[in-house]
Amino acid sequence: MRIHNYYHGIIFFSLATLLALLFAASTAAARKQGAGWDGKIKMSTSEEEEAPADSTSGVRWAVLLAGSSGHGNYRHQADVCHAYQILRKGGVKDENIVVFMYDDIAHNIENPYPGTIVNHPQGSDVYCGVPKDYTGSDVTVSNFFAAILGDKSSIEGGSGKVVDSGPNDHIFIYYTDHGGPGVLGMPTTDNLYAVDFVETLKKKHAAGTYKEMVIYVEACESGSIFEGLLPEGLNIYVTTASNAQESSWGTYCPGMWPPPPPEYRTCLGDLYSVAWMEDKENLKIETLEDQYIIVKSRTSNHNTYRSGSHVMQYGDMNIVVQELERYLGFNPANENVTTPFLPELNLADTLMAGKELAVNQRDADLLHLWHKYHSAAEGSTRKLKAGEELVNTMAYRMHLDNSVKLIGNLLFGSEAGPSKLNTIRPAGQVLVDDWDCLKSMVRTFESSCGVLTQYGMKHMRAFANVCNAGLDATKMAWVADQACGNRLGPWSPISMGYSA
Repeated sequence: MRIHNYYHGIIFFSLATLLALLFAASTAAARKQGAGWDGKIKMSTSEEEEAPADSTSGVRWAVLLAGSSGHGNYRHQADVCHAYQILRKGGVKDENIVVFMYDDIAHNIENPYPGTIVNHPQGSDVYCGVPKDYTGSDVTVSNFFAAILGDKSSIEGGSGKVVDSGPNDHIFIYYTDHGGPGVLGMPTTDNLYAVDFVETLKKKHAAGTYKEMVIYVEACESGSIFEGLLPEGLNIYVTTASNAQESSWGTYCPGMWPPPPPEYRTCLGDLYSVAWMEDKENLKIETLEDQYIIVKSRTSNHNTYRSGSHVMQYGDMNIVVQELERYLGFNPANENVTTPFLPELNLADTLMAGKELAVNQRDADLLHLWHKYHSAAEGSTRKLKAGEELVNTMAYRMHLDNSVKLIGNLLFGSEAGPSKLNTIRPAGQVLVDDWDCLKSMVRTFESSCGVLTQYGMKHMRAFANVCNAGLDATKMAWVADQACGNRLGPWSPISMGYSA
């Protein structure tokens, strides 16, 4: 073995002594890890353990995930590609950046510039060079969790790249997509539930394979993913685009200010996401708290909330004093930058133009479909198909809303139903007491009423409240069948083009 130079000499151990020392060290480390460690996650090496307690020389790691697919959700993959470019310019190595994206945007037939993706109206291509670690059907919850844990044996498909981190390393996780109370969207298979995400983070901490972790989450009701669930003491700091009760917002959308080039008929970015990515100050000096304040102001429309959402913080607040360089790296081009790049904050021009800055995340797809229809030539097959897509999407939304409302009336009565389903627990309290019940309620609803979709995830609180009221899946199944079983008809998932 290699002996470190600070021992000032060569020390010889007998084989028996060496084995005894290694056994004692591994036993002590196992005790320290706690019951949450399953032995599959990479343990720290002796070299990593030698680093001083205050060292920032550990490796930077990042996991970037866009949880959607489809051109109407262009902005999410654009966000992830932009985040990758920032990390690379900051010196983070490709082998330490794990990218999850469906990868159906750059070469989409609706993309006016095939092979490119932009995240700003005047922005350059951010798609070039992005590693395609997990794409298409490989963008799954299980692969995401395995990548975070460094568990290569549990990866299915993709590049196999994982966060193979040690105890002095810093990890950055960025997620962007639709969400709902207690859930984050994924483009395939099951969605990501808050309780499973937090349990994965606890498991990573129990393994001792990072020093500190920072998580940024862009999604509707994203605060509900951590509120009441993420404990302090994991050395994890989180910011979310919204609190537990509100939507997040898309930006750079058609008809808004500043708009994308006219050939784009979709939003190019998300408000919270571009706020942190366009904050181009010196990251050797700017702290996590500094960026939080900048992002909070921009995302809330200068704290007026005329549009936008409440950016939230969770986890270990002592981490906020750290410089962003530890997680995002440092781009020398920004060494002398002192003001973030915020072109759309010229509110006078915006108000004079009568334009909005952003759109509710759940309405961004309707905006895309409307502009897709409006731009098509009159009488063309393209216009007819775009119109049908818009009408069907709106009709399916109404079907979901009416189905949930009817279920509430059947369970609690027409007078009490709405208030029972929409009850919001006090801030800091977890969304639901029984997460298995919540998952079961969603499966039961979908079997009778159709796939929730990215829009329908807003009803997750209603299903949580059914569980909190002590009702079981058997009762829910009967009621869902009464509400939807005989009238699903054209709103079935297959006929609507949705898959489970």
